[in-house]
Amino acid sequence: MPYLPEPPYQHGRPAKIGVLLINLGTPDAPTRHALRRYLKQFLSDPRVVEIPRLVWWLILNGVILNTRPAKSAKKYAQIWTAEGSPLFVHTRKQAKMLQGYLGERLKPPSPLPPLPGGEGKIIVEFAMRYGNPSVPSAIASLKEQGCDRILALPLYPQYAASSTASALDAVLQTLQQSRNMAELRTVKHYHDHPGYIAALANSVRDHWMQHGRPDMLVMSFHGVPKKSLLQGDPYHCECQKTGRLLAEALGLARDQYQVTFQSRFGRAEWLQPYTARTLKDLGKKGTKRVDAICPGFSSDCLETLEEIAIECKADFLNAGGQEYHYIPCLNERDDWLRALCDITLNHLQGWLQETPNPTSALESKARAIAMGAKD
Repeated sequence: MPYLPEPPYQHGRPAKIGVLLINLGTPDAPTRHALRRYLKQFLSDPRVVEIPRLVWWLILNGVILNTRPAKSAKKYAQIWTAEGSPLFVHTRKQAKMLQGYLGERLKPPSPLPPLPGGEGKIIVEFAMRYGNPSVPSAIASLKEQGCDRILALPLYPQYAASSTASALDAVLQTLQQSRNMAELRTVKHYHDHPGYIAALANSVRDHWMQHGRPDMLVMSFHGVPKKSLLQGDPYHCECQKTGRLLAEALGLARDQYQVTFQSRFGRAEWLQPYTARTLKDLGKKGTKRVDAICPGFSSDCLETLEEIAIECKADFLNAGGQEYHYIPCLNERDDWLRALCDITLNHLQGWLQETPNPTSALESKARAIAMGAKD
């Protein structure tokens, strides 16, 4: 097996902990060429499309990659920013801010001595499962900075094989090609984490303070094929729990909110009710105002800014609705970053306290050099 390049081993180098935030991904530009490259990587993942490989290869390369990239590029162009794709921009900021939040949490109040393994020992990077920066490049960066322990944290609140498991596949495949393999921990989900639910509820309350309350709150989650539920994937149940906990935090009655599923692809039945169909039905029934939120997305992206904020708004208004509001994702909210910090630290228990004695590290390095080591 060919191994990935490794940084030179250094005796006595203080070990650090790497935190790797992983999001779905984004094309490098809102162009047909970039979308074709991105969609090919995304839709070639057997976790995403569970169709016999030969059959799917013919469909993907013969039809989809010849028609969909141009259509998707037009949609991305509607939401693209001067800094790039919203998903990339938000995830990069979240990684940078999490680094700062962790530093503040681990910095002791003066004049107390530093906590073992505290400030400066954790390095936060981010990666995209599809597109750039890639998972292998992010792990390489963490190892270059001296991280021999890595916490992989997919930014999907609810676990699904097509999202969380695929992200962890990429991490494991990278480590499998590593000569000096890092120690690994993973975060499976945080769909019911109190801080995450509180941040969602606060974001809704903040919106309602400015715009008033709707007749219906639609909680739209990314859809997956129904067969995944029947085969044991917990995604549907975790979405329902998130929706229930958010409704309870907001004091909503059962007839004041709906959990729906968006982004259906292909002809197979997916998890229902479908978001677009639900909004059309609400408009036809005379519902005056609907607010929509996407609790399954940590950052705003194509599926939230174009599909929910633009397409679904048109569906509701064209069906007879009068007012539609999209409530943004948590993005860089302070309460969300504090919750993300808590989730991270909960999964680092034990690692932070295991700090090698600096004197012992120097002595070990001196012995190694005396025995002929270069460094």
